[in-house]
Amino acid sequence: MEDTYTFLQVLARSWGMVFMLLVFLGVILFTLRPGSRSVHRDIANIPFRHDDRPATALDTPDQTRQTKEARQ
Repeated sequence: MEDTYTFLQVLARSWGMVFMLLVFLGVILFTLRPGSRSVHRDIANIPFRHDDRPATALDTPDQTRQTKEARQ
């Protein structure tokens, strides 16, 4: 029993850290990829999307892009 626990502990410390590091680097690279700037800018402006009028239930994403943005 103790040998199995020690083996799993060593495995988790070494390969677990490598796996978590690769996941972290993958998330960072995915976030900072070259084509994502417009997506991030659009998401950042969501709170200001209906600054000139209240949002309605019939608004679609295409219609909301035509409204005045607060930050430009």
